[in-house]
Amino acid sequence: MIRAEEFILTAKQHGFGLYTGVPCSFLKPFINYVIDSDELSYVGAANEGDAVAIAAGAELAGVRSVVMLQNSGLGNAVNPLTSLTHISKIPILLIVTLRGELGGAPDEPQHELMGEITTSLLDLMQIPWEYFPVESEQIQPTLQRALEQMTRSQRPYALVMKKGSVESYALKSDIHAKPQLTPSLKKKDRTTATCTRQAMLQAIQTATSMEDIIVATTGFCGRELYALGDRNNQFYLVGSMGCASSLGLGLALAQPHRRIVVVDGDGAALMRLGAMTTIGYERPANLCHILLDNQRHESTGGQSTVSHSIDFCSIAAACGYGAIAAANTPDEVNQWLKTPEETLSFLHVAIKPGSPDQLPRPTLSPAEVAQRLRRVLQLSSIPSSQLLAV
Repeated sequence: MIRAEEFILTAKQHGFGLYTGVPCSFLKPFINYVIDSDELSYVGAANEGDAVAIAAGAELAGVRSVVMLQNSGLGNAVNPLTSLTHISKIPILLIVTLRGELGGAPDEPQHELMGEITTSLLDLMQIPWEYFPVESEQIQPTLQRALEQMTRSQRPYALVMKKGSVESYALKSDIHAKPQLTPSLKKKDRTTATCTRQAMLQAIQTATSMEDIIVATTGFCGRELYALGDRNNQFYLVGSMGCASSLGLGLALAQPHRRIVVVDGDGAALMRLGAMTTIGYERPANLCHILLDNQRHESTGGQSTVSHSIDFCSIAAACGYGAIAAANTPDEVNQWLKTPEETLSFLHVAIKPGSPDQLPRPTLSPAEVAQRLRRVLQLSSIPSSQLLAV
């Protein structure tokens, strides 16, 4: 059995600065220690898939990250682990608890099957793994092996934690409850769609500079942005539906001096609506969340979403976004981006359905897109002591 401090401080020496995930009783000492630390950041995610995306964003921005999750939550993370970190080659460290260990101590019935298949599931996802260290002298070589593998493959590595691996650690700091904001509502009413996605994306490109980072959600959004003009500061999410905003959160926390513009879709946002609660709690002032809403899953045949019955602006306000507006013209989108408020912001944009014919796909691979974004972010990197300061 080791102390949480031993592992976390050793990991810090190797550059691991952000921890995110969903709690498990096995992980309590880890989470409590990171929360108490003034030099590390813990982001409590709404679900494990969001945590993977948050960590991926931070890694792209230069901060090594750890995702902590119960093995039952590994199922929630399969999609971003296979269609984001794997294909984009984003190395993050996973700590997966082994609840329901085969032949281990009795556990709750819901952990029985996952306890049997956890390591097999990691193998199927081509994620190399080993058991979490239980002796102090094992910590450094374990992290060294993990880093060597992550550097070589540019993909995640997992440490599988058995019960009793870490000594207990009681939380010393108080829960940091943030007061509910009274957001700036420039236009509260729902708007009628008048323009296409393409027109709005053109406005976004016009109103942003190469110093900004644009994250485009999966489907036609990223493809249309690419077709309008491929830029080094654009990241196209080709899988991991619903993870664009969490990826943007990781980027924003890791580089608070740079504006991050997330271009989301109604179907994607609804799929992982809990992400907005985490974003609203963290409240990075440099994150602009734009939701293009055509009330349908357009790239899969135009099936209706339920967004016609949803007030996204009210949801953003309830979650803690500081500036909220609605728009339905490119000029309004352009003006909103040209006159940013110094707070976490949300813009709901009603758009008409429809996409250009013969819409191209990016010729760069997801890994190439990720690597060039790293280069863009490294050009204006800041000392690690100033990262994650929001």
